[in-house]
Amino acid sequence: MTANRQDAWAQEDDLLLAETVLRHIREGSTQLAAFEETAEKLSRTSAACGFRWNSTIRKKYEAEVALAKKKRAAKKREQAKTKAKTGTTSDNAVMQRATEEKAVPASNNIELADVIAFLQGLKEQQHSQAEAKQLQEENERLKQELEKIKKEKQVIADDYRALLEIMERARKWTNTDGEGNV
Repeated sequence: MTANRQDAWAQEDDLLLAETVLRHIREGSTQLAAFEETAEKLSRTSAACGFRWNSTIRKKYEAEVALAKKKRAAKKREQAKTKAKTGTTSDNAVMQRATEEKAVPASNNIELADVIAFLQGLKEQQHSQAEAKQLQEENERLKQELEKIKKEKQVIADDYRALLEIMERARKWTNTDGEGNV
């Protein structure tokens, strides 16, 4: 039985860290700010939160990070549009041209690209799970093969010991018969 470290990360801690980082990404803030906020809530250092995010959690939330970045970009575009409406006529023309070039939708609804990115992330996650299942099956097969080899080795070792005992008895027997003394 292994003992849990006192400073081990609980699933709730991981979830809080992930939600905080994703919120900061959506809002256009930095991940460092998210690590500092989480560190304060969990009584940890921001470096510990950053390490945990980069080493473990980020991989599980790649699709959500991509979606958060898309939402941040959409939010920035909306803010730029709002500024352009209150700005000069030339600013409005520049914004209109940029909107047409990027085909920015007027609504804040989820874009098709966001859905595609999410589904691709989900597909990769399922692929990883299938690969993990294959590895588990291979591991189980190898364990069975190793057990079989161990049993065969034990049989060979037992046969070898028995052969040595027979040879020792034969040597003693020849010594007694050949000399006639014993």
